[in-house]
Amino acid sequence: MSGSINTDNNHFDLCVIGAGPAGIILVLEYSKQNPGKTVALVEFGERNGKVENRLDDSVIVHNSINHHPPYECTNKGLGGTSMTWGGRCVMFDSVDFTERPVLNGACTWDTHFLDELKQYTSRASDYFDCGTDVFNLNEIPEFADQRIAENFKSGIVTDTVLERWSMPTRFGKRYLNELESNPNIVILEGFEATTFQSEADGCVQSVKLISTDGSNEKQIQASKFVISAGTQESTRLLLSNKSLFKALGAVPDALGRYYQGHLSGKIASVKFYGDPKKTDFGFLRDKDGTYIRRRFQFDSEFLKTNNLLNSAFWLDNPLYHDPGHRSGAMSFMYLAMITPFLGKRLAPPAIQNAFTKGKVQGIGKHILNIIKDLPQSLSVPVKIFYKRYCLKRKLPGVFLYSPKNTYAIHFHSEQVPEHSNCMTLSENSRNLEIFYKLSDADVDSVIRLHDELDRYLRTLNCGELLYWYPKAELAEVIRSISRDGIHQSGTTRIAENAASGVVDRNLKVFGTKNLFVCSSSVFPTSGQANPTYFLGACSVRLAHYLSKDIGCE
Repeated sequence: MSGSINTDNNHFDLCVIGAGPAGIILVLEYSKQNPGKTVALVEFGERNGKVENRLDDSVIVHNSINHHPPYECTNKGLGGTSMTWGGRCVMFDSVDFTERPVLNGACTWDTHFLDELKQYTSRASDYFDCGTDVFNLNEIPEFADQRIAENFKSGIVTDTVLERWSMPTRFGKRYLNELESNPNIVILEGFEATTFQSEADGCVQSVKLISTDGSNEKQIQASKFVISAGTQESTRLLLSNKSLFKALGAVPDALGRYYQGHLSGKIASVKFYGDPKKTDFGFLRDKDGTYIRRRFQFDSEFLKTNNLLNSAFWLDNPLYHDPGHRSGAMSFMYLAMITPFLGKRLAPPAIQNAFTKGKVQGIGKHILNIIKDLPQSLSVPVKIFYKRYCLKRKLPGVFLYSPKNTYAIHFHSEQVPEHSNCMTLSENSRNLEIFYKLSDADVDSVIRLHDELDRYLRTLNCGELLYWYPKAELAEVIRSISRDGIHQSGTTRIAENAASGVVDRNLKVFGTKNLFVCSSSVFPTSGQANPTYFLGACSVRLAHYLSKDIGCE
């Protein structure tokens, strides 16, 4: 516990539960907007505490093929999942806020929400230290009208949408001093929020906290409460406090439902026809040094007209575990990742798995690749290691030049919000059970968009897709390789009323007057973007909204 306020005797203006990026941004922005007002930031994890914890131990995942285990999905402690976040900052698209038949009526937010949120993206970019909030290369003069490869032209497919890369990928470390130096902010670490006390009219008065070792209890009172504990734990907390909805007469049906992530993986390569030296395969640097990178995306009208899910595609390396790539540098990095102890220090589990796919194979052939490719086999990884681990603004990832102008193409696709994909409490309420599957519509859209991209590139005489598997096997392959649980959303979704969702457009929980949720769980659709940056903008917006005279009075 830190701060100068006596938490046993004081009523807080704001209590935020969860100290991930969303919670930290919310607390800091609210404090800037409201000097002198008191804030409690509650976090289950403890600094330098054990990774093992009873919350993750109580999560049961019923689909281990398509969903990571709990310890690979979340992190407990100040900074939350930013402890293992890669730093990719991506904006949602207008099509994500548009109802389409493929979504089965599950798009319960609208473009007005997006338009309003754009007022806060610049401030979000400041917190993420990812440069500006410009996400189109044509709006950056030095990159305007440049193409990803020779002969490419924007049409139903564009190459100008970009991703930005955050510098403070560890929010706890980055913002600890700012949090602790503010006398009006109290950080309560090692406490689980368990039970809300509320009036019949929906006014939440307090929340009960229990220390992780069970030795200490606190009752925190506040004028406003925000649950910002990530999709998994935010959902669990609401499911455990169904009395919050007594003013409604029933718990919203959407609570815990419509759980989504992304389909992601590689099933093909793209072979460009032009000069390989003119292919923009790697990172660019914005004028302030921020790493940025372009991606293929489809035009919104094309997606709506063809009833397809929003997806992004970017150039990638071949599969590291397959020595058939014949790259000494890739083989060296693969062997490093599968080496006990070393691999865990080089990358978090999810990223490590992206390199290795959990496979240990072809060791002799990998060693042969290294020998044949010397000295580049060693010099390239050394340069990458220096840029990735030794500089202040670190190299976000590794993409290697292909003299054959052939690159694997990585897909990252929206998922249909399915009522049956859900998080529920077990009968004894001790376990959080996750039911998650990929639908036929999810998989079909991925295949169709690959075909459309292939057709478009061929029409331009720019390139073509080379599938790694027979067409008849693609659906099965996608189902076997796509694994999420990292980008959790949907279980407390935004809607116009409690019949359709859990929170309103200001993120207030239906049936309450002063309880809010700031988590990607409020996103009704997942789009093509990973949720962290957009959630940060939601945090800024909520901080400004909470600065108004809102509460139970």
